[in-house]
Amino acid sequence: MAAPAADVAPGGRRQPGPVRIRRVRSVDAAVVAGYLGLAVLLTSRQWGRPDRLFHQDNDQMLFEWMLARAARAVTAGENPLHSAALNAPDGVNLMANTSVLGLGVPLAPVTLLFGTQAAFLVAVVVSLAGTATAWYVLLARRLVGSRVAAAVGGLVCGFAPGMVAQAGAHLHMAAQFLVPPILALVFRPGTDRVRRHGVALGLLVAYQVFVGEELLVFLALAAGVFAVAYALADRPAARRLAPALLGRLGVGALVAGALLAYPLWFQFLGPQHYRGMPFHARGFQLDAASFTASARQTVLGDGYLPGLLSPNPTEENSFFGPGLLVLAVVVVVWLWRRPLVRALAAVGLLAALFSLGDTVRVDGASTGLPGPYRLLAGVPLLDLVVPARFALICVPVLGVLVALSLDRALSLAPAGGGAVSAGPGSGGGATALSGTGSEGGAAALSGTGSEGGATADRPGVPVRLLWGGAVAAALLPLAPTPIRTVPTWPVPAFVADGGWRAYVPAGRTLVPVPPVTGAGVSPATFWSARTGLAFTAPGGYFIGPGAADDPTAHWGAPDRPTAALLRRAAETGEVPVVTDADRRQAVADLRHWRAAVLVQGGLHRGEAVRRTVDALVGPGREVDGAWVWDVRPLVG
Repeated sequence: MAAPAADVAPGGRRQPGPVRIRRVRSVDAAVVAGYLGLAVLLTSRQWGRPDRLFHQDNDQMLFEWMLARAARAVTAGENPLHSAALNAPDGVNLMANTSVLGLGVPLAPVTLLFGTQAAFLVAVVVSLAGTATAWYVLLARRLVGSRVAAAVGGLVCGFAPGMVAQAGAHLHMAAQFLVPPILALVFRPGTDRVRRHGVALGLLVAYQVFVGEELLVFLALAAGVFAVAYALADRPAARRLAPALLGRLGVGALVAGALLAYPLWFQFLGPQHYRGMPFHARGFQLDAASFTASARQTVLGDGYLPGLLSPNPTEENSFFGPGLLVLAVVVVVWLWRRPLVRALAAVGLLAALFSLGDTVRVDGASTGLPGPYRLLAGVPLLDLVVPARFALICVPVLGVLVALSLDRALSLAPAGGGAVSAGPGSGGGATALSGTGSEGGAAALSGTGSEGGATADRPGVPVRLLWGGAVAAALLPLAPTPIRTVPTWPVPAFVADGGWRAYVPAGRTLVPVPPVTGAGVSPATFWSARTGLAFTAPGGYFIGPGAADDPTAHWGAPDRPTAALLRRAAETGEVPVVTDADRRQAVADLRHWRAAVLVQGGLHRGEAVRRTVDALVGPGREVDGAWVWDVRPLVG
């Protein structure tokens, strides 16, 4: 493998080793510091603001609770796959929810020392900057000789509009830092040490399951399409590398299967498991026009058009703008001889088509044309993923294409200059995501391989400037802005300071009012997270079975009549007529929840809810910023 361009002097002489090492380390450190700084900037509207949450507040509450639960599992030695802190008395199957244990366990010290909000923000920063860094490392080591090209490619992969949109709510989708090392092991150079790298692959895959299973499904699909497309483009390399690749996959499957056997059994057959999804995933699709539009969280974005082209602000995964898409087409045409580019184009195009859902829409109107997603309707696992998220596969595809094009432009020698090395693998043949391959093609994930290296005696400077300007013009409109926040009701001092402990004996629960059991904002989840799971509560924001004898997926716990009555009061602001039958039902529900005290904090229609509870169980009283109803005399 040839030396990177940064390691070769203009005259073709290798620079002294110590100088080269210091130079590379300083550049790499600067790139990573830049990624971290940008990630911190994007989360700046919430640091030190406990009264603010990112705009998808329900999702942040959920992930704060998951981080608190992971810390509790570490310190108390509790089962990390199940929790009884919510949904009393049945609990929650955490393996069947987005528990992000792969983030929560390492961040346990942050959660315990600084609280769940700080831990969530650190997780967002790590997800964005870590993803960008991982792609930067892969690009710099395998694909390009220019650190500038690798840095820009990593920037696209880590901070594209879809990544920023997901980061404000869905940690399991934004934390993609394991994707590049998994790909590096699957498509590695050479055919030696198959077992060793297979074991490493199995360990990484198992870890990814505890970060996000949905992302792993997308990764497997994209890697499979890439492998087939590359094999068709470069059959000799595919035949040579296939045995080792299949060997690594086999060993990795055995290792991951052994590690994940019990967690997956618990997920699909354990307590509180469920089947399907509580929403119609197929309805979450993207509009074809969204690919050329601007996302909300960009310098040119607005809050109106994206709302028409995507399911919600978190799923703005395809908003690349016209400039980047035109640039990608030019790169594919320019570098079409490279098998890597052809394979990437196939992956990106297929992912984009899948994101359009069952029926293609353009500018909000249905075209009546069937979408390729219909082909996945009966495929296990794939039929449960959100179609709009297929567009996230396009993000690293575009990032790698941008990096390859910049590296190719920068490798052109100035007029009158001698030839310079184009980077790793430049003098050799084709390689897939793996290494040198056939007789004279382009390199893939192991070197730039730009059709025989850099070209001497060409007017390279104008090309560098023109292409650099084109890349800048395409990427600047996508520059992200700080993630939007919304105000939230604070945790009542009665709960935060522990005043509730005088009312709740062991084995009994604190019932936040309303005890939301659907997909609405859940005070139980938020209060539990911010107090470190100090108390047990019914309800919560999670996915569980519809009933004890019905495993159909359902948001939260199955509705109890009293919970539904209080939720209607909170949603409408109207006090319902409360009958004696309602009061008897309330006592039965409180006994089911093992309730000791009802607590109401801040609510937009709090007066209607308070009066409804008064009518059900008798008048409450205000204690430390909360309305409190001691129901122990009622439930015994």
